[in-house]
Amino acid sequence: MKQIRVDLPQSAYSIVIGENRLNQVGEYLRQWTQAGEKLPHCIVVTDTNVEPLYAQTVGNALAESGAEVDLCVVEAGEESKCVEVVSSLWERCIECGADRRTVLVAVGGGVVGDLTGFAAASLLRGVRFVQVPTSLLAMVDSSVGGKTGINLPQGKNLVGAFWQPIGVLADTRTLATLDERQYRSGLAEVVKYGVILDADFFTWLENHVPEILAHDDAVLTHIVSRCCELKAQIVLEDERETSGRRALLNYGHTFGHAVEKLCGYGTVLHGEGVGIGMTYAARLAQSLHPERTQLEELCQRQENLLKALGIPTEAPQLDHASAVAVMKHDKKAQNGEIRFILPKNLGDCELEPVIL
Repeated sequence: MKQIRVDLPQSAYSIVIGENRLNQVGEYLRQWTQAGEKLPHCIVVTDTNVEPLYAQTVGNALAESGAEVDLCVVEAGEESKCVEVVSSLWERCIECGADRRTVLVAVGGGVVGDLTGFAAASLLRGVRFVQVPTSLLAMVDSSVGGKTGINLPQGKNLVGAFWQPIGVLADTRTLATLDERQYRSGLAEVVKYGVILDADFFTWLENHVPEILAHDDAVLTHIVSRCCELKAQIVLEDERETSGRRALLNYGHTFGHAVEKLCGYGTVLHGEGVGIGMTYAARLAQSLHPERTQLEELCQRQENLLKALGIPTEAPQLDHASAVAVMKHDKKAQNGEIRFILPKNLGDCELEPVIL
């Protein structure tokens, strides 16, 4: 078991990473809420895919630890990150008797975590929530850092809040039931960390492709732990994305979100969009800065690793004007100017305005 501390001044919390930990969620919640004999009321939020696999286990474990537990199930898929579903979630919580001591428990992938986090941030002006990520993408990225949100027709995550969880429990055994395409999609976010922050980690990934594809437990624990360490470091430096440091975590996302939207949410998975976006961002950096000769090698190594991990690097043919219009709604855009995260070197990226 590995434990990583996110030592934010006002909202510090722990990330617990290990195997077969779901049955211990009540013990962790007791620590995180500093509860006495009685745990707070819990509302477990999950989706139709994860509910029969793990949500019942989490709910039962919480109940056995003394919590009053209610369950809320949403449809699986990116389409659930919308105003209508979060509204129904608010209503369900009130029907269940939620008060300010209630804890929402997100059990699922990035969609469930983002949706639950936003509901927690806004319900009764803010209630506590816990992340129990069950997808690789959620474990290495979306469950950590407190970014929550829902989508609008104009683009992804355009409504949301910074709302930190009180704890994260990542049980790597849940990845055994993850669809292979979803698993590989999550690996795109893993590669991202190597490119933006840790060249040694990128090289380690290159050297462990067979073990990664085989879902080796020790390798997965290392991957999740290292990604969480890197993200925690960035969140501590720039929790609310005011300095631009945290924006580095969006490498590949500006292009990727446009690909997701224009192809239709669910047609291209989030991680697949990120893989395509990273490829385009690296090529863009190379075309803008031909003097940086190291970018040719970076582009090639990144593309080779993504392909080796089964992550797409090319998008279907998209209309240029439509793609630019979507990217102008990106949260990093300023004064109508699109700003991209572009690599300077392996392990080093920058935020740069670009006119397309």
